[in-house]
Amino acid sequence: MSALRGDSMARFRLESGPVPLHHQVYLDLREAFAAGEWRTGDRLPAERELAARYGCSLITVRRALDELSREGRLERAPGRGTFVTEPPIIRDIAARAGFADEMRARGLQPYAEIVTAGIVAAPPVIAAALGLGAGALVHSLERVRGADGVPLLLEHAYLSADRFPGLLDEDFTVRSLYETLATRYGLPVARTRETIAAAAPSAREARLLGLVTRRPVLRLEGTAYARRDVPLEYGRTVVSSERARYYIETAGMRARLLEPVLGNHDRPASRA
Repeated sequence: MSALRGDSMARFRLESGPVPLHHQVYLDLREAFAAGEWRTGDRLPAERELAARYGCSLITVRRALDELSREGRLERAPGRGTFVTEPPIIRDIAARAGFADEMRARGLQPYAEIVTAGIVAAPPVIAAALGLGAGALVHSLERVRGADGVPLLLEHAYLSADRFPGLLDEDFTVRSLYETLATRYGLPVARTRETIAAAAPSAREARLLGLVTRRPVLRLEGTAYARRDVPLEYGRTVVSSERARYYIETAGMRARLLEPVLGNHDRPASRA
């Protein structure tokens, strides 16, 4: 059930039977994406052109495109067209596994690239979160993290320079930050508390994450603690909504998860 693409794409023959027409169009388009006939960032032909080529109604085409959009395979931008996107990686926001371990468990090869690294004076918000005095020095470590060569996260971590001397001597393209805190400094992370919000990416964030659409990103911001609520790290993470999504699984009343502040989530540490 395949058809040629592009200008030479032949008329596609839909078949009557148990498989709905829109799902046949969906399956053929998904096959084309998998074969690389349309790549991430490519714009699909107009709906009327697709309908003519498949020999079906506009409604049938739109239902197929809606199905692909729900899976994250398409971005439908009013006035600009429909663009192919990479299916997102679905992550458990409360998972105990670190990022690298989680990617390997999915059969993907994790990687990290250092964007910036150095010692800076802590801004007031960060100093307060880490229990430091105004202007205290902190390690600033910014990394792009991804899997199979695809960027998924932009992470920026701040940690006390006095508490963690020599931290940036480590190679954090291959080392886990939290593992380093536990093994080198004897301070394992016990929990994190983060706020979660959707926001438009900055031009810099879009460039570093290789975003091809203007879809909002997910921002996670908060503090990691050792036992007895000793603050260790203040982190800001930007998640590519084109390539990664989070889910939350709860038991009992959902309202309990949202207390005391809507959007706050107190969870076991899962950043590696």
